[in-house]
Amino acid sequence: MLQSIRDRSRSWGAKIIVGAVVVTMALFGVESLVGLFGGGGDEVAKVNGQSITRQELEMEVQRAIRSGQVPPEQERALRGQVLDEMIGERLLLAFAEDGGLHLSDEQLDQVIVTLPEFQDQSGRFDADLFRNRLNSAGFTPTSFREVLRVDLKRQQLQQGLAVSDFILDSERDNLAALQNQRRSFRYHTLDAADLEAPVEVSDAELQAYYEDNRDNYQRPEQVRLEYVIIDRQAMAEQVEVDEEALREEWQTRGRDADRRVSHIMISFNDDRSRDEAMGRAEEVRQRLADGEDFEALALEYSDDPASAEQGGDLGVISRGFFGDDFDDAAFALAPGQVSGVVETSSGLHLVKVTELDQPPLEEMRDDLSRELALGQVSGEFNRRVQTLIDESFAADDLISVAEQLDLELHESDWVSRDGGEGVLSEPGVMSEAFSEDVLVEGFNSEVIELDTDRRMVLRVAEHREATILPLEDVRDRVTESVARLKQREALLDVARQQVERLRAGEELDIDWQHVEQASRQQGDAPRAVMQAAFRLPHPQEGETIFGHASDGERIALVALDRVEAGQADEQVDQFVVRMAEQIRAQAAVQGLSSHLRETSEITRR
Repeated sequence: MLQSIRDRSRSWGAKIIVGAVVVTMALFGVESLVGLFGGGGDEVAKVNGQSITRQELEMEVQRAIRSGQVPPEQERALRGQVLDEMIGERLLLAFAEDGGLHLSDEQLDQVIVTLPEFQDQSGRFDADLFRNRLNSAGFTPTSFREVLRVDLKRQQLQQGLAVSDFILDSERDNLAALQNQRRSFRYHTLDAADLEAPVEVSDAELQAYYEDNRDNYQRPEQVRLEYVIIDRQAMAEQVEVDEEALREEWQTRGRDADRRVSHIMISFNDDRSRDEAMGRAEEVRQRLADGEDFEALALEYSDDPASAEQGGDLGVISRGFFGDDFDDAAFALAPGQVSGVVETSSGLHLVKVTELDQPPLEEMRDDLSRELALGQVSGEFNRRVQTLIDESFAADDLISVAEQLDLELHESDWVSRDGGEGVLSEPGVMSEAFSEDVLVEGFNSEVIELDTDRRMVLRVAEHREATILPLEDVRDRVTESVARLKQREALLDVARQQVERLRAGEELDIDWQHVEQASRQQGDAPRAVMQAAFRLPHPQEGETIFGHASDGERIALVALDRVEAGQADEQVDQFVVRMAEQIRAQAAVQGLSSHLRETSEITRR
């Protein structure tokens, strides 16, 4: 709800209102919300003498969590951030009200009735819908109006600051010129070969780095699992399907398969009676029985000239093409067979199936065999699953369950909540493994439905809490990290030294990579190198400006040779100007916020 507000505001207030109403979940009763706006409860902060209560803070935090904005496990970190946002909002709101910004009841009503969340299918405001949606979120119309009024006042202030800022024409021209620049430069990436000697890592450096980064070497909470699986596919693989059953299944499917048919049609009308037509059809049947060719007889006898010229061919048909009587005849025939006389509204027909739109048995053998086997074991599969449900619920282990059902008892290595490999990576498995009943109480899990053919029960065999691994267990990882850092610092020193030598006019034996007329958006060079090349000052004619770039562990020298004016692109220029205006507007709001914080009396409990 209030998407228009959410689109125009970054405040916690608007976001939380939107989330709370959209999920249509009453988080708290009306009395709690009324209490929210009325104050009360322990004080967590005071802004220029105005209190923010613990109740207000908790309401905002819970709404943020329940509306899906923040995972519950981040609640502790969220609480401080929400309180900081609430302090900022109080400061901005007080500033807006002191400045005379005003929102009348009529204006507020106009906003509410135009919100699509409160409109019926015809686009008109629906009072019942309005009340129902607010009730489902735990708001009264009065409390909701108050929240909306506060947020719209804050928007007025932010929008006023934004539109009061502007960019001069000269600034626009300079921005466009900078954006359209083309730069030609060279770069060279340094590596370990550029060092005088390989870096060495001392024990003291290892220990210091390990102590500063202990959290990076934490082993998560882990379990070792025992589990059993009933697999219908595996059961089906043990079944040998009878050849006759395979053929019957293939034929059964063929009865409904699309098929190519031909016909000979004998019509009856004013020129030919039905009896005459029937006599002509029987004549054709006799000649077919004597072995004459269907296609030749279609050309001679059929009153359907279009198909007669094609030997009676009607192409591939599905059920429903020519009516029930025709379908009943055509779909009862095997390839090569001819029907008896079939009467339809268009006349009498002799129908022949020339081929089925179905692969031959040999091509379908494996699939048919697998499906028939699955059907044969389905009953046994369901019985075994029910036994697994009953036995695993009552058992104190999985070994006895596995033995009773003749199942393999699998054992995993140590795995965390992130999951393991294979079946342990499938949805729902690890959440069940780390559930309270399984992890804490030590019960077998409920039966987990992995898919339509597999059921699983698991049990925690061993459990170990999260812990910081000792240095000796992670020495190789720590050594690698320290070595990377030391090499990066050493390469940065080399880069600085070589830049100074190049600036002094010294010629160095460097294998430069050349980039010609790169733009800020396009250039055949790493991103960090591109950014460094466009940060270097404009060189004079015949001059080269040197610098260096760093991107993580990669260090590069950069030599800027030429800067040229590029062609103007109106669309890009307008985009750059809009971005600049947005940045300046944001800076204005942030500047006001910082000023208000510095000049206000703010206390936290």
